[in-house]
Amino acid sequence: MVSFGAGILFKDFLNQYKIGGFKLGFWFAQQGSIYVFVVLIFIYIRLMNKLDKKYGYAE
Repeated sequence: MVSFGAGILFKDFLNQYKIGGFKLGFWFAQQGSIYVFVVLIFIYIRLMNKLDKKYGYAE
């Protein structure tokens, strides 16, 4: 959703702003999707650790 939405659907609106000399639509499509992926990894880790504790598999 980040790369498709920000890079294609909302590109014209986001390109009005710049980060580090790059248009915001381009930045979200390139860097933003990587950051969102890393955040999703940490969310997954947290949820799996909660499940492990719930069912007695905690380390």
